[in-house]
Amino acid sequence: MSNIESHVKNKAEKVVVGLSGGVDSSVAAALLHRAGYDVTGLTLWLMRGKGQCCSEGMVDAAKLCEELGIHHEIVDSREVFEQSIINYLVTGYAAGSTPLPCSRCNKAVKFTPMMNYARENLGIHKIATGHYAKLNFNNESGRYELRRAVDRNKDQSYFLYEVGQDELSCCIFPLGDTTKVETRKIAAEFGLETAEKPESMDLCLVEANGSMRAFLDKYLTPIQGKIVDTQGNVLGEHDGTYHYTIGQRKGLGVAAANPLYVVALDPIKNEVVVGDRSEAQDRECTINQVNWVSMAPTDVPFAAEVQVRYRTAPAAATVIPLEGDRARIVFDEPQFSITPGQAAVFYRDDLLLGGGLIEK
Repeated sequence: MSNIESHVKNKAEKVVVGLSGGVDSSVAAALLHRAGYDVTGLTLWLMRGKGQCCSEGMVDAAKLCEELGIHHEIVDSREVFEQSIINYLVTGYAAGSTPLPCSRCNKAVKFTPMMNYARENLGIHKIATGHYAKLNFNNESGRYELRRAVDRNKDQSYFLYEVGQDELSCCIFPLGDTTKVETRKIAAEFGLETAEKPESMDLCLVEANGSMRAFLDKYLTPIQGKIVDTQGNVLGEHDGTYHYTIGQRKGLGVAAANPLYVVALDPIKNEVVVGDRSEAQDRECTINQVNWVSMAPTDVPFAAEVQVRYRTAPAAATVIPLEGDRARIVFDEPQFSITPGQAAVFYRDDLLLGGGLIEK
């Protein structure tokens, strides 16, 4: 554990640790507490009902703080979660995109509000989370640099691309040099009840509602429409374009000689367009709402490895900045399932340069 403790600096400093009630945030708090930090636990109440981040998580977070002997606060964030995440998801799916809630939640619901609450209500200027990512300050560029975690299977830097320099200047990521196996081992050594807590496998909204379909059906009315091929031939029917996503193969309900994939969604015509795998591939895309992380904003094209989904490998590409907060990405090779609403995040090796939302 010495490598983990050496990552924790400025002992005796005050820090607010975001606690979800899971093992990762629990270990982050325990490590900082043992390293000599004056730790305050902070749990965000995001929604009612069952879910890792809500009722059960708040109870587990409170138990952890009692175990560690640290102060614990709960902040009612249901309104901002409703506005920033639920409305964002519903509007996006209705418009034919597949929104990425986790990166938006990190920026709009977690990091910025946590930072502001810590500063304004507690007089604390450091925040920490259990995210698997690494952070350092580059004296030459004057910027905080975000890097992939040592555990590539758990690396969460992709979901942190929207976090700004102000927030990063306050952040500590104690688990950046730790694997998930090591995290559970540390939790057991600390005697934490969360040591054997099951991994959260889905979005909190999926866990709370049973499926994304069930969640969306609470807000959107299914309207039956046509499933067509790229030539416009009708192959079947669907019960709402928002039930589908680009690249989807299973659950189409269409019989064909060769596998078919969703290649486009047209909520105006109320059509789901399908085609073969090659038709679900593209060489380029445009992104908006670009956030520059480890590199300063530029108007000069540059080479990078670009990741267009959390679980897809980054691919070699050229990033071409456009006016405003937009950019065009041209890949060296066609990429499968480039999906509007998801993030395109650009890296150089393990260094996260920036990213934006895919618009088309």
